[in-house]
Amino acid sequence: MYSVIVPCYKSALTIRKVVELTSAKLEELGRTPYEFVLVDDNSPDKGETVRALRALADEYSFVTVVELAKNSGQHNAVMAGLNNARGDVIISMDDDLQTHPSQLPKLLSEFDKGYDIVYGYYPEKKHSLFRNFGSWVNSASVRLLIGKPKDMKTSSFWIIRRFVRDYVIQYKSKYTHLQGLFLRTTRNISCIPIEHFEREVGSSGYTFRKLVRLWLNIIGYSIAPLRLATHVGLLLSLISFIGVIAIIIKKLTSPATAIGWSSMMVAICFFSGLIILFLGLIGEYIGRLFQGMTQNPQYVVRQVYRGASETGEIAEKAGREEAAGMDCERKLQ
Repeated sequence: MYSVIVPCYKSALTIRKVVELTSAKLEELGRTPYEFVLVDDNSPDKGETVRALRALADEYSFVTVVELAKNSGQHNAVMAGLNNARGDVIISMDDDLQTHPSQLPKLLSEFDKGYDIVYGYYPEKKHSLFRNFGSWVNSASVRLLIGKPKDMKTSSFWIIRRFVRDYVIQYKSKYTHLQGLFLRTTRNISCIPIEHFEREVGSSGYTFRKLVRLWLNIIGYSIAPLRLATHVGLLLSLISFIGVIAIIIKKLTSPATAIGWSSMMVAICFFSGLIILFLGLIGEYIGRLFQGMTQNPQYVVRQVYRGASETGEIAEKAGREEAAGMDCERKLQ
């Protein structure tokens, strides 16, 4: 079975088209059976997105809707989808048709070569300059801190195997970063260029604050920043030691030389700022340990809705099992 996970955020106007175009493409490719796991990340649109998702679940038996009780972020919404997916192959797409179903044949063809994970990447992105810059910073950070290969390009359009899903969902911290989890699981990863489409409705839900929060999630997968703090501290100590020797020599050779107050203040401000910076970095790690100990959840599911006909089949099966149990009881009597 193929599971298609779509995190939804204010997507009442686009999600039906996403589901119908994607299901049609999967039928055309003969990739059946399939299911859709649509995760509403507590969209602030007065329930419009949830109503649109439930209408799809009522109409199509292959649609499951997971409604989150609070906004948890895209990566945690995908985690909710992964926990509810039942397929052997899991596909992740966006809700705005920028990850277009027409590109699925390229990803699936590459996936059939035996890779565990296949990313679609965009040679030309249809994002704003700000969003592209944020993506570049995120990609560079993952490469430096987690060891992502230089030739590995990623996006939110990917395909994974079930064993990857089974490992990833063991991660229970709220600081989810899917690239980090995927790289922990396997290095049998490929990426192929695909076309990036224009957003049909609305604008990106990623603000500067959300991009920074996502970037900070990366440090939970590496101790490189702590090692950097050690190296910087050693370097500055060495520079300071050399500076002290230079000042002593200058004072001995030129006794009239006055020690500048301004340079001293600059040095104090610089080193104080550096100390506070790394204390904040260490505090970030300690805070995440604390959050993990208090078991702050990745997401909270308000309710799960499954396709109408599937619900009927489950009820009918339960009825048959109950009837069979009653027959056995009568025979025993």
